[in-house]
Amino acid sequence: MTPRSRPPGRPTAGRDAGAAGRGAGTAGRGAGTAGRDAGTAGRDAGTAGRDAGTAGRDAGTAGRGATAAGRGAGAVGLVLLLVGGAAVTLAGCGTEARSICGVVVDSTSYADPATSRADVTSKLPAFAGSCDWMAFAAVTGGSESSTCRQDPLPIAATRAENPNGNPVVEERVRAHRVQEALPRAMKLFDCPTEGEGSDVLGALRYVVKQLAAQRRPDRPHEIAVFSDLINNRGELDVNKLDLSEAARERKIEELRAGRLLPDLTGYAVTVHGFLRAKRSSPDRFPLLESFWREAFEAAGAPRWTCSRESAHNVLDAE
Repeated sequence: MTPRSRPPGRPTAGRDAGAAGRGAGTAGRGAGTAGRDAGTAGRDAGTAGRDAGTAGRDAGTAGRGATAAGRGAGAVGLVLLLVGGAAVTLAGCGTEARSICGVVVDSTSYADPATSRADVTSKLPAFAGSCDWMAFAAVTGGSESSTCRQDPLPIAATRAENPNGNPVVEERVRAHRVQEALPRAMKLFDCPTEGEGSDVLGALRYVVKQLAAQRRPDRPHEIAVFSDLINNRGELDVNKLDLSEAARERKIEELRAGRLLPDLTGYAVTVHGFLRAKRSSPDRFPLLESFWREAFEAAGAPRWTCSRESAHNVLDAE
């Protein structure tokens, strides 16, 4: 039997179809692999996305914390600025501490010349302006026990008068109080006679006794003495004093041992009218000046200044 002949070209088409099928299978497997890879990538991307989201939330939380901290820091900064501003205001408000002061006025023969009263009128207001508090004492024949007194004068505004440290209030109070200083001092010129002579040391002891209750380690301490320093009462009569160097030293030691020298430690002393009456021999003037300088030094005064009508002599114990 003769074999049936196949149509021409069919085997080739089959082979091609087979090849195409195999290619499709391979492509399908490739597509499957790609799909699996894509799935893996998708899962990784999802994980990364979740991580990114978590990081974003953390960043947001941190940002909000930083903002809150920034606001807090700003508030603290504002408080510090206000406190600093307040400190500057207080430091520059014109209420800085001034001196604790004493004034001694000689009501004895020194008070007779008009020049002596003019000294107080012209010099005391400026002195009072440098003080926060002022005590008064009169030179009489018995100064420590004298009944001729003036009350101490607080010049600076008290805390009750100026609770906020207002410089305007401070200056208004000071201006009023400074005006009170002169009338009080001038009244001491008119003290009644209390025995003979002039007890200058007694007046100094009395004014220092008042000042001792007001001592402030951080303040200057000053005493203005309106007197010729002619002490001729009690244990010291300068008119009869031996003014040789050795005798001066003995007398000062005697006064110190008898507690008759005032404690002038830390006080700057200014004397107006020293030896104004010129009752002593001119040869004694420099020796009397030496005696008082040495006496003030022994009493602890770091500095004293004496002035006559037109002369000024500064003597430093430092």
